[in-house]
Amino acid sequence: MRNASILVVDDEEIVREILESLLVKEGCRVRLAHSGEEGVAAAQAESFDAAIVDVMMPGIDGLETLGRIRRLDDHLPVIMLTAYGTSGNTREAFKRGAFDFLEKPFKHDDVLAVVRNAVTRRQRAGASRESQQDLQADAPRFANLIGRSPRMRQVFDLIARAAPSRTTILIHGESGTGKELVARAIHDNSPRSGRPFIPVNSGSLPPDLLESNLFGHVKGAFTGAVAPKKGLFELADRGSIFLDEIGTVPLDTQAKLLRVIQEREFMRLGGVDTIRVDVRIIAATNVDLKRLVDDGIFREDLFYRLNVIVVDLPPLRERREDVPVLAHSFLEKYGRQNDKAGLELTADALALLQHYHWPGNVRELENVIERAVVLASGPVIGTNLIPDSVLNAPAFELPDVDLPPDGLPFKKVVEGVEARLITQALEAAGGVQKRAAELLQVKPSTLNEMIKRSGIRPRRKRPGSGPSPRLEAGAPASSPGSAAGFPANAPVKRTTGDD
Repeated sequence: MRNASILVVDDEEIVREILESLLVKEGCRVRLAHSGEEGVAAAQAESFDAAIVDVMMPGIDGLETLGRIRRLDDHLPVIMLTAYGTSGNTREAFKRGAFDFLEKPFKHDDVLAVVRNAVTRRQRAGASRESQQDLQADAPRFANLIGRSPRMRQVFDLIARAAPSRTTILIHGESGTGKELVARAIHDNSPRSGRPFIPVNSGSLPPDLLESNLFGHVKGAFTGAVAPKKGLFELADRGSIFLDEIGTVPLDTQAKLLRVIQEREFMRLGGVDTIRVDVRIIAATNVDLKRLVDDGIFREDLFYRLNVIVVDLPPLRERREDVPVLAHSFLEKYGRQNDKAGLELTADALALLQHYHWPGNVRELENVIERAVVLASGPVIGTNLIPDSVLNAPAFELPDVDLPPDGLPFKKVVEGVEARLITQALEAAGGVQKRAAELLQVKPSTLNEMIKRSGIRPRRKRPGSGPSPRLEAGAPASSPGSAAGFPANAPVKRTTGDD
């Protein structure tokens, strides 16, 4: 980092002085600007290796300054200074091309680490423009992440932009959508790619064992602790740790995770010595963490620390155009493993796969293809090798509605059908909304919004209380679909479009 040229833009003199002193000691050349306008003028007059810009400034603020500097030099890494609790500004800055973020009050080690990464990135970008080979080496690598749909292209773009930073990232998606693959892609495209990537399934371990695994323990910390043990955070130092099912972590452990994120330090279980680490945290969840916060089982401060950059993975049913490319990729993979190269799906089999709703997402599709490859006796895989769960998936028919001469209240009819289907799903699920959402093939958060909109008040079935839960609705007790000439027992047919 010696001889690197750094632009610092901040309206607070004390902040400028601290950053200048810190960077000069590392051999950097520092240019100070007290406003966004002065910072943009400096970027127009000189070339820098990195810039540090405060978000909150009078005149043109940090976001506008970021945009103008990036228009002058779109390869310049711009590090934003943010205050705790301004995650909305952080997300907006990231959308505009910010390289990374430093939160006030910042730690000197954090400043140096982020600036060092930015300068390295700048140097690599400069070298890549001179060499096509370097350009290809610097391109994002997504390993086994596959998709051509617009939703997945958005995911790939977000990974490419977020990976170089050290910011904590939250991945949200249903089970089987590939959250760990996204986490690995983020790590592989970061400056930490040569260091460890350690995945942790938070939901598969009891609380005591989870803490011991994450933070380690000293000898005698608990029965069976016959020797000291390093935790996964120590082993992941200068690398990345992936915390899957973060919503299942107990509150006590959440407090310790918050300290690691904020202070980059922790203590082993039963120990008194503070251990400092430089670890990038990538978390994943298949539940709505905000609802867990509202329910008091997830810390609000930890939620906001995690919720800065969110990668939202779509379920497979919302990107059906990716089914063929995924299926052929799995055919090649398991064909090689089973010495059955050149396998192909028939048109009927492929159409069946595309129309299935895939509650298990990509993982379920992969299992279906692996099974078909193992059972295949020839080069072609037809519908006979598709499991019954997919082949005989229940079909639904759209209700036939004759338009009366005087017309009908369209919105009321649609709302009535929606309320009836929600009620039936809740009855079938015993009042458990998560299961009802699975039956309706929507996200639990979407179902919750639909329930509120329809005025339905579900109650869970109590043991021994009868065959179905009591469901109360704001609408009349008669079938919602019976209004406007809509038959209450009309069959519903599945469409082939996306949910």
